[in-house]
Amino acid sequence: MTTRIVGKGQVAAVAKQLIAGTAKRLTGTTPIVLAGSSFTPDQITSKLQQLVNLRSAVDAAKASSKARIAEETTQAPSLIAFVSDLRAYVKVTFRDSPEALADFGITPKVRVPLTGEAKALATAKRAATRAARHTMGSNQRKAVKGDVTGVVVTPIAGPTTTVTAPSSPTTPAPGAGPTAASSPTTPATSAGREAIGAATPRTG
Repeated sequence: MTTRIVGKGQVAAVAKQLIAGTAKRLTGTTPIVLAGSSFTPDQITSKLQQLVNLRSAVDAAKASSKARIAEETTQAPSLIAFVSDLRAYVKVTFRDSPEALADFGITPKVRVPLTGEAKALATAKRAATRAARHTMGSNQRKAVKGDVTGVVVTPIAGPTTTVTAPSSPTTPAPGAGPTAASSPTTPATSAGREAIGAATPRTG
């Protein structure tokens, strides 16, 4: 019967279990033949223990590596900044001494002057790039104005609102009394009748 073992950790666990079984069941027996070779119980235990030790060493190395990586992650940023500051100091201090800069592993940049042909080529290339990108200066942008043609603007007149003043009640003219139709008939007094008779001439 063949048992499939998956994973290195599982292999080590199986080896430990085989060591325990060998010490309990195979001690004092005759050598065992495996793959054409003969092994005593002590040899079997030694081989199994070697596999367990290899896996233990790897696990320890992984744990140590994780610790070292975490340590580097924490401390490296400030140290890298220190390195940058030191390089900047060296560049300024020994800027006129290429040999001294080389001792620090710094190679100064040497600017090679452009030839007349290279300058003309660079100028033409910049002009072509500006033309392709329609690049304009500030004064050129000011000269560009938008123009609108073929657009008729129709004013929109609002509805006319007529305001009507409220009608006021009719006020009678001063001194005007009630009309004859509305005034009651006043009976003539005797004195009035006598006055009318005196004013009327009598005939024959």
